[in-house]
Amino acid sequence: MAQNQNQVMSTAKKEYKRVTVKSLVDMKKNGEKISMLTAYDYSMAKIVDAAKVDVILVGDSASNVMAGHETTLPITLDQMIYHASSVIRAIDRALVVVDLPFGSYQSDPKEALRSAIRIMKESGAHAVKLEGGAEIKESVKRILAAGIPVMGHLGLTPQSIYKFGTYTVRAKEEEEAEKLMEDAKLLQKLGCFGIVLEKIPAMLTKQVSENLTIPTIGIGGGKYADGQVLVVHDLLGMTHEFNPRFLRRYMNLYEEMGNAISNYVSDVKSQDFPNDDEQY
Repeated sequence: MAQNQNQVMSTAKKEYKRVTVKSLVDMKKNGEKISMLTAYDYSMAKIVDAAKVDVILVGDSASNVMAGHETTLPITLDQMIYHASSVIRAIDRALVVVDLPFGSYQSDPKEALRSAIRIMKESGAHAVKLEGGAEIKESVKRILAAGIPVMGHLGLTPQSIYKFGTYTVRAKEEEEAEKLMEDAKLLQKLGCFGIVLEKIPAMLTKQVSENLTIPTIGIGGGKYADGQVLVVHDLLGMTHEFNPRFLRRYMNLYEEMGNAISNYVSDVKSQDFPNDDEQY
């Protein structure tokens, strides 16, 4: 019987009808890597979800790729809720995690809770993500106490870009690496269900991942993370000036879309479009 059950478990392990925070912890336990991608609108989220991505992150990176800002700081809570609502309407399977934007949770745990509640109520999202460790402990505690799942984010935390001064690899020095490890353990102890590790040395990711029971999701964190996340616009090659080492482009949409649109323009100019079959 037990053996039978194990067989069922191992065949079932790949098929999650609906991904939950518990599914992610199970995936780590079973050695199954977690796929995570960003999405910010209905049409894109529909495609991402249908491709069986486990987690969709409605990232504050919308500030860069959707709104054209240089950093993630300008995006507001209302704008994040708008993006998250659009994504939620599209999905059937993925777990949807939403970034709490800069200024909506730092240093004031009450405001952090208010922000998280607004995201959950107004967008229908499943969890929130916050950047930082010990310094946001009280905010994390409050949000978790309200029954809202929280994902952490350590390493290069883009909301602190002005403090760092540059988007370079973090935690190369022992002191910062030790603090990162302590923060990761703290976030797990507080009750976070996972942690994004951004732009840190692969061996540090390995250490952190092995020391935690909750999954780590890397972006520029190397192959030892329990999962990976990328910005969908980068993966599809829609952004073409951005070339970090950690990015693998699976398409060159910048070029392909450009060609398609140019063809449309020339067809309109040459009166090739619309033709007789394309009118009523």
